[in-house]
Parts: sequence; C-alpha cells; structure tokens
Amino acid sequence: MFSHLKIAREQNYKKHLNQHNLIYIDFSRDVFECESYHEYIGTIKKRLFHDLKEAYPEAGIQEEDSLGAALRIVSLTYKNEKFLLIFDEWDYVFHRDYFSEKDRGKFTAFLGDLTKGRAYVELAYLTGVLPIKKYSASDIMNHFDEYNMANSDVYDKYFGFTNEEVDELYQRYLKNCVTPEFSRLDLADWYDGYQRDNGTSLYNPNSVVRALTRNNIRDYWAKAGEYDELKTYVLNDIDGVRESVMLLVAGESVKADLSEYASTATELKYRDEILSVMTVYGYLNYYDGFVRIPNKELQMEFDRIVQTEPEYSYMRELEKESARILKATYDGDEETVADMLSFVHTTESPLKAYNDEAELSGSVKLAYIAARNKYDIQREDQAGIGYVDYIFYPRNHSDDGIIVELKVDDSPETALKQIKEKQYALKFQGKIGEAPKTTGRIILVGIGYRRKDKVHRCRIEVLS
Repeated sequence: MFSHLKIAREQNYKKHLNQHNLIYIDFSRDVFECESYHEYIGTIKKRLFHDLKEAYPEAGIQEEDSLGAALRIVSLTYKNEKFLLIFDEWDYVFHRDYFSEKDRGKFTAFLGDLTKGRAYVELAYLTGVLPIKKYSASDIMNHFDEYNMANSDVYDKYFGFTNEEVDELYQRYLKNCVTPEFSRLDLADWYDGYQRDNGTSLYNPNSVVRALTRNNIRDYWAKAGEYDELKTYVLNDIDGVRESVMLLVAGESVKADLSEYASTATELKYRDEILSVMTVYGYLNYYDGFVRIPNKELQMEFDRIVQTEPEYSYMRELEKESARILKATYDGDEETVADMLSFVHTTESPLKAYNDEAELSGSVKLAYIAARNKYDIQREDQAGIGYVDYIFYPRNHSDDGIIVELKVDDSPETALKQIKEKQYALKFQGKIGEAPKTTGRIILVGIGYRRKDKVHRCRIEVLS
C-alpha cells in the first residue's frame, strides 16, 4: 500500500511497517439504517467485538463488557498489547437530527472512556470538522490536541496540492494526453486559492485530479450536506451576513473571526459563525484574519446563488449597471465612472454607511463587478515602488490593462500622479523572460472622494 509513496523513503518506514495494531472506525459508514443512538453505537460495538474476539480468542471478552474494558482485558492478557485508534468522522452524530443532545453527550463520553488515560492506547487520532473541546462535556475530551485549518502549522503541509505538486502533475498530463484542452494557468484560476497558515498556496486536490483525468476544466465542486442549510442562513441575512456575501462575490476579502468554529448548520446565530462553517466546508479561504472566495470554481457556486435567489436582485441589477462603468473606463468617460461610483457608494444598501478608504475600495470592487470575468483583479498588489489600490490583469492579453488608485479627501489628479510616480504600470511587463501581461492600452483611473459632501470625482488617462 505504501511502497510507491513518499512515506516509503522516510528513515523509519520499515521500522514501523506492520508493527502496530490498528483499530479504524469511520463513524459515518454503514449506519444509515440505524434509527436510534442505542442501535447506532450497538452496531459499532458489535462489529469491533467480533474482530477482537477473532484476533484475541484467549482474552475471554464478554458481550456485556464495555469497549474500553474489552481492550483493557486484551492488553493485559496479551502482555501489554497496544493499539492505534483512528476514528474518522468523529462528529457524525452532531450532523444528524435524529441524535438528541443527550445522545451526543453519551457519544463524547463513549469516546472519552475509550481513549482517556488508557494504557492500551498507543495513539488516538480523530478527524472531523467540529472542534472536540467545544462539543464535549466538561473535560472528558481535553486529552486531545486540536489542529484546525485556521491555525495549524504542524500538519497542514500534508493536505492539498502545492504549486510544485500541480506543476509535476500537469507535466505528466501533457506527456500522457494526446490533445490537452487546458493550460497550467487554467488550473490555477479554477482550483488554487486556499492557503496554509504560513501563506503557502494550496489547490483543491479532488478537482485538480478530476480535471487532469477527464481532460476538462469545469466545476467539480462536491457540495457538502450542509450546503442548503448554509444557503438558508445567507439568504435570511442572519446577523447581516448578506452584506459580507455581496463583497465576497465582488472579489473582496472580508474580515472574520474564526477563532471558534460553529457547531452545525442548525444552530448558527452570528455572522462569524456562518463564515466559519463556510470556511470549514471549503467554500471560503481563511488567511490572516480575512475570508475570501478562493477560486473560479467556488466563484461559480456563489454566482448561482446571486443569479437565482430573489434576495440578491440588487446584485443582479448592479452587474448590469457595472457593464456601463467598464465601457466608460475604456471610453475615458470620467463623468459616468464618477456617477456610477456615487450610485454604488450611496445606494440603499448596507454599503451606504461606508465612509473610509477601505470601504470606498469595496464600493469600487462592486462597481466593477462585471469586469471579473475579463480580468484578474488584484487589490493592494505590489507594483513598481509601491502598492497599487487595484490593478486589472486582462485574461486575454490583447485587452486593455487598468490601474485604479483611490484618494479620500483628496483629488483624482493626486491619485493619477501617484500611479505615475510609483510606476505601477511596470507590473504589466511581467517578470524577466515572461510575455507582457497586456499588449493593449494601459488605462489609469484616479478616483477622489470627499467625505464631507460624499462627492466622487474621476480622472482617466491612457498611458503613453
């Protein structure tokens, strides 16, 4: 099973191979016909007892023994025998309505009794999406260390595909595929965008494998069972979460506190809990205090909500109007750009309260929402000798590139001056040896906003 994998090259590989007793339980498998907790846990116990009796016939295990007692008897009878315990989907009982809170308490007590302070346990390893300590009574499960996707810098290197790994897979794809249908950049656009705790980029491995295997770039996203419940909370605007979704759909990052993941999609009360669950199930990427939609595959999932749900009619109208601001930018129509920004910034929506530079930036991203299909829009990207507010990299390199700089309580002329002095346009040249990111025009857009009277002004130039 392991000989062809990287683990086989580790120094202690052969030392540990086939030297440990393993008990593996997937708590979500083969239990769908169970109608009560008693039947559910009884089924699991029955199967494990069968295996233990077969492997350790001299232990004399009795049906009335608890699992912990049975393992203790085996360990004593067979000269301090120890076990590795791997429990997959430990939190299954928290995701099914037919388990009561009392049942869930019994289950965590069962896991605690099986693992805590037991001499027969060599290692206990649990997987799931819910935090153990938050959903177990008292200190019954406090002997576990927890590693989650928001703060783990220990095990995250073992999950997802890195850029280097996708490079290797793509070269294998080119070698074996007669007529490759997509580029390496397509893989990045569609499936990259997750991050480790240290900022390293990660790809969705399932989607990458399917795309390379089927020679087809498309949405392979497998919806989690909680998708419909999550959508309900978003559409009902629980704790104002719809405003955050609007900004996420527009391509913005949204500040979020994910220090405690939420429990289930039936108990969400706060915006950060909803964003937490969306992150846990992979709909959002979390890094350095902010969440965002990671890639094109997930962008399509959010777009479906916006395009089909009545609660997002405002966003659909905004997308139609946004096409005007993009055309006005191409045409150098400064008045239309300023009017459109004013409309977005002051329209009857949660955005009306925005009055600082960060929130003005969010309004700009919403105003240019129609551009996201033609451009890779980067915010505060390092360019030249500074950081540009927005830079629009065209997906078709023959299209125009766009640079947008914002100034609060200052003039659009000052914004244009900064773009030129800090040489932001150098970013379109690409790295040494690379083709330029655009062969079209480079359009400079300076925007000024006065907080006192909420006036927007715009100046547009084409870089000569």
